[in-house]
Amino acid sequence: MNLRQLLLHLPRYLGALGSPRRLWWSPCLDTISSVGSWRGQSSKSPAHWNQVVSEAEKIVGYPTSFMSLRCLLSDELSNIAMQVRKLVGTQHPLLTTARGLVHDSRNSLQLRGLVVLLISKAAGPSSVNTSCQNYDMVSGIYSCQRSLAEITELIHTALLVHRGIVNLNELQSSDGPLKDMQFGNKIAILSGDFLLANACNGLALLQNTKVVELLASALMDLVQGVYHENSTSKESYITDDIGISTWKEQTFLSHGALLAKSCQAAMELAKHDAEVQDMAFQYGKHMAMSHKINSDVQPFIKEKTSDSMTFNLNSAPVVLHQEFLGRDLWIKQIGEAQEKGRLDYAKLRERIKAGKGVTSAIDLCRYHGNKALEALESFPPSEARSALENIVFAVTRFS
Repeated sequence: MNLRQLLLHLPRYLGALGSPRRLWWSPCLDTISSVGSWRGQSSKSPAHWNQVVSEAEKIVGYPTSFMSLRCLLSDELSNIAMQVRKLVGTQHPLLTTARGLVHDSRNSLQLRGLVVLLISKAAGPSSVNTSCQNYDMVSGIYSCQRSLAEITELIHTALLVHRGIVNLNELQSSDGPLKDMQFGNKIAILSGDFLLANACNGLALLQNTKVVELLASALMDLVQGVYHENSTSKESYITDDIGISTWKEQTFLSHGALLAKSCQAAMELAKHDAEVQDMAFQYGKHMAMSHKINSDVQPFIKEKTSDSMTFNLNSAPVVLHQEFLGRDLWIKQIGEAQEKGRLDYAKLRERIKAGKGVTSAIDLCRYHGNKALEALESFPPSEARSALENIVFAVTRFS
């Protein structure tokens, strides 16, 4: 399937089966006893996420929150934004995505573009291949690398929008009127397609076949990962054996591939050799995995968590909890947490917190953080490298 065909079928792949909330794994034990000691956080590194992002943005030259502004303020998306207002009062996921584009201080929707810019600056120009020394460079970053960072964010934002397509067969009365939810789905498809079209146009303008291949393969990885998330019935929560190894493979596809291959593509644009490209790929991969696990752990460690707050049954702490517990005991816990045919998430969360799943997920997060820091050791010391290290420290901090 070529890139054009992939984009044409993307909304169907991502949305036809509803929001990702199912499991797909087969049994495969992958112990994490090799996590080793956590390197910890340097005494000079920022303590809070907002501070980390703010300092990193100063290093790359401008706030990445405005990276996609030219696209997001276009007439087409301005019209779509007006239509999205009609969804206010419903529970359509597109509203949550729209709010996140304006304010998302904890998870930073612009994180991927920021990392691409930082790793571009950390690597600098190639010392072997000088063919791109005539390219425009601002704040130590080539203009083509800045364009790549924007493209990465456009693809990520488009996929967030497409993933918000609702399965109309699973609607509840509290979600809102059927016609409004149908309308929201149409807007999600159109706006996501528009963002992807702009991303493809930007890729073509880079005039680099390898970069196009890398981003196209990342997009296909994302589609494959999300398709697996959506393609298994709810019964698999209970009946399937879960393995953390398979979870990591699928999570890389759906959450890590885009950042990893974008970091590699940034090195390709600067004509760095294969070794440097691989280290950039490894940093992007392990940082993205660490970031995802951090997000998965939050519902289990927040001091103030609503009793009605749900969490993903395919999140890292739950998968590890099942693996430690064994299938039979897990099925028993699921049964005990059922109340009037519905899962009591508050009760199940307490059971999971009492087991080893949460602490093991934190260990796994720090393992990937260590691997990301190891990859950075091949880059020369600089402000940009320190900022990349601080991002790792921030996503592996749980206190």
